[in-house]
Amino acid sequence: MSELGSVAWPPEPIKTARLVLRGPEARDRAAFVELLASPEAHVYLGGARPRDELERELPAVPERWPGSFVVELDGAMIGQILLRRATEHRRPAAVGKVDLGYLFLPRAWGLGYAAEACAAALDWLDGVLPGEPVVLTTQSANVSSMRLAAKLGFTEVERFQAWDAEQWLGLRPPPTPPA
Repeated sequence: MSELGSVAWPPEPIKTARLVLRGPEARDRAAFVELLASPEAHVYLGGARPRDELERELPAVPERWPGSFVVELDGAMIGQILLRRATEHRRPAAVGKVDLGYLFLPRAWGLGYAAEACAAALDWLDGVLPGEPVVLTTQSANVSSMRLAAKLGFTEVERFQAWDAEQWLGLRPPPTPPA
């Protein structure tokens, strides 16, 4: 995966009805450790990383690169949205496209925050890189993620086996410009 090209980073914070999407800051480090060490958040991602390893290895400002948004609720990080160019991917249909990823702390699940944050990030992407198709990969067993992908406008391209599970690859075509 690589950066988004010439996109200016970080952008001004993106505000939704309940959330703020912004670049990572040093104050987010503890929440990144919690998120990356969460067994619940990593059920479909191959398992959590050990907390002590994360404490040693994470930089003061984790994930500070174009396309990495912290999702903030009431001043605290609850998740992360990732938009990265898929320069390498297990599936040819995804190569070269922007890949959407998201990860939220379990306490933020089921409240619509992921849909709100992902929609805002995709709107931002449509503004800075118009005409860009976006892909999303998730385990087909991850029912919540599959529902979110459909809500965001992703449609199935294919299913494939990887990491000992069936994976789902979806595509969100670029929005059609107004006539």
